[in-house]
Amino acid sequence: MTRTAILTISDSAVAGTRADASGPALEAEAVKLGWSVVNKLILPDEEEHIASALRELADSGAIDVILTTGGTGLAPRDVTPEATKRIADRDVPGFGELMRSEGLKATKFAPLSRGGGWTRGTALILNLPGSPKGAVQSLTAVAYLVPHVVDLLNGRTEHK
Repeated sequence: MTRTAILTISDSAVAGTRADASGPALEAEAVKLGWSVVNKLILPDEEEHIASALRELADSGAIDVILTTGGTGLAPRDVTPEATKRIADRDVPGFGELMRSEGLKATKFAPLSRGGGWTRGTALILNLPGSPKGAVQSLTAVAYLVPHVVDLLNGRTEHK
């Protein structure tokens, strides 16, 4: 079972002025995929907070996939990709390319998303948009790749 953490990046959700809708939407989708959600956090749009949480989760060995939602746009406080790049071992550009390509079918603004995929150790990190619909659509676009990536990151490289 794919062990999953979900990080909602939202100043307003942290402040309690807006409910987190994207985190629960991703959790429901992860459960539909047969994944186990073992950790959920809500963090402010602060690069150091995000990087620290990602580092701790990835290095724990208890998480296969970290899903972030929020902070992938172009607003000044959208810093999730920067925080992720800061702690990542590798960039996996195909994830972002596929998310934007599929997202373009739903919205003309999909190319503005800076979401994507990275790895740290044996964890895959996916930065997804902050809207519930965009987050779920982006995850759905790439979900079929995740089991293979988890296998590869864990040294299971045999071809069947």
